[in-house]
Amino acid sequence: MRKTTFFIGLAVAALITAAPGAWAGDEAAGKIDPKTAFEKLKTLAGEWTGTADENMPGGVIYRVTGNGSVVMETMFPGTNHEMINMYHMVDGELVATHYCSSGNQPHFKFDAAKSTPTELVFAFNGGTNLDPAKDSYVRGAKISIGDGKLVEDWTFYGGGKETGTATFKLGRK
Repeated sequence: MRKTTFFIGLAVAALITAAPGAWAGDEAAGKIDPKTAFEKLKTLAGEWTGTADENMPGGVIYRVTGNGSVVMETMFPGTNHEMINMYHMVDGELVATHYCSSGNQPHFKFDAAKSTPTELVFAFNGGTNLDPAKDSYVRGAKISIGDGKLVEDWTFYGGGKETGTATFKLGRK
């Protein structure tokens, strides 16, 4: 009995110590899973200031809410151009909805194949109050995180094709 208990304990210890190494290996290999990406978004909680497209003041506020189940991002807080992005998990996938000042709500899904531990990519996954073939809307996002800096690249579409991008370059307030 003692021998069996010893080997079970040894096996459990091996699993516990191997798991963090496996996760670190994935990060070192440039991979990030949806849950880890969501946890990374939570670390952005607070106020960020900087510019949007080099010349326009562009503040962003990140807030973790819903008992840790949602990350809310407020862009251009307190202005007529204020917009909200809500990030949350659904069935193991990280998703987001952009509540645009233009009145539409594009939906996004985290793209693990294109993302890295420092670059989170979100791909268009439908939306409400928009027709992708005709309307102008936000089609995708890339959030780059590192060294106390945050860069967000948002891609716009109109009439079924790319029409431009907006880049936020931010630092913690």
